[in-house]
Amino acid sequence: PQGMILVTGPTGSGKTTTLYSVLKHINKPDMNILTAEDPVEYEMEGVGQVQVKESIGYTFEEALRSFLRQDPEVILVGEIRDKATVDIALKAALTGHLVFSTLHTNDAPSSITRLQNMDTPNYLISAALTLIMAQRLARKTCSECRVIDENITPKLLNAVGFLPEQSSRAKIYKGSGCDKCSGSGYKGRMGIYEILEIDNELKAGILSNLQQTELNAIAKKNGFRTMQDMGQDLLLSGDLSYAEYERVLQSN
Repeated sequence: PQGMILVTGPTGSGKTTTLYSVLKHINKPDMNILTAEDPVEYEMEGVGQVQVKESIGYTFEEALRSFLRQDPEVILVGEIRDKATVDIALKAALTGHLVFSTLHTNDAPSSITRLQNMDTPNYLISAALTLIMAQRLARKTCSECRVIDENITPKLLNAVGFLPEQSSRAKIYKGSGCDKCSGSGYKGRMGIYEILEIDNELKAGILSNLQQTELNAIAKKNGFRTMQDMGQDLLLSGDLSYAEYERVLQSN
């Protein structure tokens, strides 16, 4: 496989952990995987990891250039910070490499706009980008002390995108606090994700310089589900409280 896969979200949303999990899953003894990170957060067996040091001129761009002389199958660039890095990363993705990196954007579709705002040519984005995943981390409602939250009205649920027939019969839970969760009402964390596959229709849309709203419409038509959609599922399952939904997802 070749192409670029981006993971996006704010600082502390688990992007690096997700990428390490992916590398661990695909790593094989005969596979050459190289990473450029700032800093190297975990050491991985069988993976060539280097730390970027901009103070001496060893940037993500420089690391990528040296990687391409070492014939890797997979490259991880810790973060895309400038046009030079994104251009060489996308070109690497077009020449038989699987490239992973991260961005700081609110959601998956806006990552396309971010790349365009870095003056990256549309043909390069369209040809090289294969998948974008946005993520957040949310606290999980304690299963030992969850109770129905009587303060959550159908009107509140309608405001976050529920259909009237859903919101009228939905039961939303919150943690009341117990010994198991140290009185917080929350126990553990979970990821909330959206995955945007850059299919042929989206590639054509990027090439035609469509606006983000038009690209969003194409994605939704082809089955794209937002983090808010997943959040609504978790509200209905009782794993996510309304307060946590608002804290994590309504800031978008």
